[in-house]
Amino acid sequence: MATTPKAYLQITLDVDAANREDAAKVYATYKEPFLKEIPGAVSKELLIRDEDVQVQHGFNSVEDAQAYLKSDLFNNDVVGGLKDLLNSDPEIRIYSVN
Repeated sequence: MATTPKAYLQITLDVDAANREDAAKVYATYKEPFLKEIPGAVSKELLIRDEDVQVQHGFNSVEDAQAYLKSDLFNNDVVGGLKDLLNSDPEIRIYSVN
């Protein structure tokens, strides 16, 4: 049975349409390691809109979401894979579920 997230990390990426397939590859590459290795990780979804790309991460707690942003997987692998595809810094928000 899946765990219901208690917090969400939303990362909005400004990526040109021509680079979205490459951004989706980064998402696909690191989805499984995220779910298996990151403490408190519950879900990860890619949302593609005309104006941007969003990644929604579900966590057991706000603290787990904050810790992920400091992890090697996020900073070295995900950010490293996306850095040449982004037009600007990502917009990062953390939400708690009540």
